[in-house]
Order: sequence, then C-alpha cells, then structure tokens
Amino acid sequence: MFSLIQAGVRAMLMTAGYDIIPRKQPDFDDQDMKLVRQVAPYTMTSAERLVALRRAVTYLTHCGIEGAIVECGVWKGGSMMMAALTLLELDEVNREFYLYDTYEGMSAPTEADRAYNGGTAEDLLRNRYEAQNLISSLESVQQAMNSTKYHPDLIRYVKGKVEETIPATVPDRIALLRLDTDWYESTYHEMVHLYPRLVRGGVLIVDDYGFWQGSRKAIDQYIAEKQLKLLLNRVDFTARIAVKLEDAAS
Repeated sequence: MFSLIQAGVRAMLMTAGYDIIPRKQPDFDDQDMKLVRQVAPYTMTSAERLVALRRAVTYLTHCGIEGAIVECGVWKGGSMMMAALTLLELDEVNREFYLYDTYEGMSAPTEADRAYNGGTAEDLLRNRYEAQNLISSLESVQQAMNSTKYHPDLIRYVKGKVEETIPATVPDRIALLRLDTDWYESTYHEMVHLYPRLVRGGVLIVDDYGFWQGSRKAIDQYIAEKQLKLLLNRVDFTARIAVKLEDAAS
C-alpha cells in the first residue's frame, strides 16, 4: 500500500460505477492481466507488484523451494489471491499461507513513519474517509480468499498486531515473505522474527520501502545489523524484492 489517498479515490470511483484498470506492460502476458484484473478490487498494489509476486510464486514452484507464503498486512487480500491463483494454475495445492493483519484497520504510526516527502502518516490518516476505507474485516478477506478455490484448510488467518502475534504463530519455514504493514516498528519486528525463517532461495518482498521512511529504516537497519548480502531490486517506485542467499536459521 503506497498511498492512503489512493484507497479513497478508488472507492469513490467504484461508488460512481467506475474503476481503475491496471495498465498492461509489454512483458505482461494475457494471463497476467486476467489475474491482475481479477484481484484488482482487493488490492491497492500496482500491476507491476502483482506480476512480480506472480513471478516469484512461479519461481518457487519451478525451483522446488519449500515453505509457507507469509504476508504481514493483508488489507482485502488481493496480493494473496494472486499468489493462490498462481499456485492453482501451476497445480501446486499443498503450500500453506499465513495471513497476518489486525483485520480492524492500521495500527498507530510513530514519528518515524513519514512519507518519502516528509509528510506524516498521521496527516494522511487524519482524513476519516481514507482511514475507514483501510479497514477490511477477517470475514471479508476469508470470502475473497475462498473465491480463489484454494484449499481453505491451508490458509491461516492470524488476527492482531504483528508485535503481539509474532513469533508465537509463525511457520518453521518460509518460502515467500511479503511485508506490507508500512510502519517502522511492525516492519522491524517482522524482519527480526520472520526473515531468519526465510529459506535459502526464498523471496522477500517489501511493499512500502520506497514510499514510507519507517519501512525503509526498518529494512535498512536490519540488513546493517545482520550484515546481510541482500540486493533489494526495484519493482516500482515503492516495492522492492530480493532473494535470500543464506540458509534459514536453525
């Protein structure tokens, strides 16, 4: 989620009977765009980020990389719908999902949580309409995920702040870790407890690295502290993706 404003704009357009249709890029095939359009009502992420996620899931399957798919910051579930639909297309139906969210809206930001241009998160959240639009219930996310036809018993929904639910509920091995909770404290907590469980060759996706200073600070701090050799490759102006070179911690 790179912009809280985008959610409000899109909601107003949909109320009026319109929608934002993602633009097709030269390297997107027809199936990419079919799935992007299918999940678009459930996400604020760009088509580039959705297709990058799709490519990452395909890579995991083709390379035989085992482990769960974990997302922190689910909103309406669009990104994980894309992951599930891609797995079904590849006839891989045994991979577990862990979906972490408050399912009651965003947690409070801190002073570290400023936009790339210095604007505070509090200023953006002050608009009541925009903040309300960021709330998506657990039941609505379950309904969205169930619409993909991925086996519901393989999808675990963990409700609450990640600082309170992690690490008690985490899987032993993670193949794909997608971080989208925006703020410094939650993102750093996720890296401390989840990145060590990301397997060698696993994929890390950080949705807000380019937009939110707090998210970037958390990632950069953890990389520096652990002296990681990690190339954060640019997906678009805000998202970054990397492949882990080290083995998972024992």
